Amino acid sequence: MFGKRGNEKSPARDVATMPRPSAQAQTAGAAPRQVTPAPMPAPTPVPVAAPASARVTDRSPEYYDRKSQVFAALIDTIDLSQLAGMDQESAREEIRDIVNDIIAIKNFAMSIAEQEELLSDICNDVLGYGPLEPLLARDDIADIMVNGARQTFIEVAGKVQETSIRFRDNQQLLNICQRIVSQVGRRVDETSPICDARLPDGSRVNVIAPPLAIDGTALTIRKFKKDKLTLDQLVHFGSITPAGAEILQIIGRVRCNVVISGGTGSGKTTLLNCLTRYIDMDERIITCEDSAELQLQQPHVVRLETRPPNIEGEGEITMRDLVKNCLRMRPERIIVGEVRGPEVFDLLQAMNTGHDGSMGTIHSNSPRECLNRMESMIAMGGYSLPSRTVKEIITGSVDIIVQAARLRDGSRRITHITEVIGMEGDVITTQDLFVYEILGEDANGRLVGRHRSTGIGRPAFWDRARYFNEEQRLARALDASSVDNLDQES
Repeated sequence: MFGKRGNEKSPARDVATMPRPSAQAQTAGAAPRQVTPAPMPAPTPVPVAAPASARVTDRSPEYYDRKSQVFAALIDTIDLSQLAGMDQESAREEIRDIVNDIIAIKNFAMSIAEQEELLSDICNDVLGYGPLEPLLARDDIADIMVNGARQTFIEVAGKVQETSIRFRDNQQLLNICQRIVSQVGRRVDETSPICDARLPDGSRVNVIAPPLAIDGTALTIRKFKKDKLTLDQLVHFGSITPAGAEILQIIGRVRCNVVISGGTGSGKTTLLNCLTRYIDMDERIITCEDSAELQLQQPHVVRLETRPPNIEGEGEITMRDLVKNCLRMRPERIIVGEVRGPEVFDLLQAMNTGHDGSMGTIHSNSPRECLNRMESMIAMGGYSLPSRTVKEIITGSVDIIVQAARLRDGSRRITHITEVIGMEGDVITTQDLFVYEILGEDANGRLVGRHRSTGIGRPAFWDRARYFNEEQRLARALDASSVDNLDQES
C-alpha cells in the first residue's frame, strides 16, 4: 500500500524476532541453504509487483496451516542479513521467488489466485504490516480495531463490523505493533505496554500490550484517507450545507480563535484539517500534537510532537511543554491537535496575546459542555484562580466553537457553529449562528435533518469580517441559511 516506506530498517527489526535459521545455515562462511525443487512442472509464474488485495476474504483453517508451513520453510531458507540490506522491492521479489520454490517442493494443490494470495500474505508478513495490509489498502475504512490475534473489527460508513482477518498468533501481532511504533522512535513491550504512534500516511495508532491487555495486544488504527477531505466534500456528504461551509471558510480566513468540539470519532481532526486550508499562505503556523496527524498545505509550517518518558521514566515532553515553547518561536497561528489537560490554559493565553486565528480540538458533546470542560482542565492544572477569572480568560480567548457529532445512524454532522459573546454575571454567554435540526428518519433508518441559521444577521465577529473585506459574503451565507429561504427552496 505504501510502497517504499521511510524507514527501511523496520523489516529487519521484525525479522530479528522470528525463528533463527537452521544450524546448517549458521555455519561459518556458509551460504544460505537453497531449495531445489523436485523434478516436476515449474509453478505458474506470478507477477512480482502485484499489490496487496484490498478485499478481505474468508480463509479456511487449511489456508492458515499451509501458510504456516511455507512461512517456517521460508525463514529456514532465507538469508536474513542479506534480506535486511535490500530495498523493499528487491526483498519482496526475492521472497516471492523462494516461496514459489517452496510451494513447488511441498506440492500444494493451489489455484493461481490462491497462490498469489499466499505470496502476497507472506511478503506482507515479512516486509509490511501482515494481515493489516488489505485493510490499510481500503479507503472506505475509518477505523481498524484488533482485539488480540483472533478478532479484528473495522468501521465502514459509520458502522462497526467484524472481519475474517486473524493473525498467526499473539507474537506476530505484537511484532507488527513493534514495527509500527519503532518507525516514530517509540516502543511497546511489557515494561512500556501503552503507546501512541502513527503510520507513514498520518493514520493514528494506539497499542496496549499484555499484561494490561488480557486477551492479547489491542491495536487501534484511526485511518486517514489517501485524498485529503475538503469542505466541498463535507458538503457533498451532507455534513454541512454550502452556506455553512462558506461561514466556516470566513471564520478560518478572518483569524477567529476556534475550538472544534465533538465526541470520539465525530470528525474533529478532519474538520480541523479542512479549516486550516483557508489560512493565508504567508502565515507562520506551529502545530502541537501527541501524534502528528494534521496535514497542513501551507509552506511555512512547524510541526511539534510530544515525547513519552524513556525506560527510566525520564525525558518526557508534554503537550504543555510544546505549547509553552512554541510561544517563543514567533508563531502567527498555533494549532493544537487535541487539548486534553492543563495545556488548555497556555493555549488560551496564546489566543489572548496576539496569536489570533489559533485552533484546537476538545472532547465534549455540546458547545456549553466544551466551555465547562475547559474550566475543569484549567482546575486540573493546579491553578488557584477564581472561577470568574477563568471564565473571563475563556471569554476573551475563544471566538467560535464548532460542534461535530456522529449521529446514531453513523453519519457525521456539524451540528453547531456557536459564538462566545461575553459574560452575564458569572455565566459565559453564547449564541448559535448555525444549527442542525433532526426532522425524522427515512424508510432505511437514516436520519433526515437540515442545517439552518438562527436568524442572527450580525454576528459578534462582524467587525473582524469587515476588516478582512468578508462582511458581504458572510451576510449572504447567513441569509441563504435562514429558515424562510430554506422553506422556499423546499
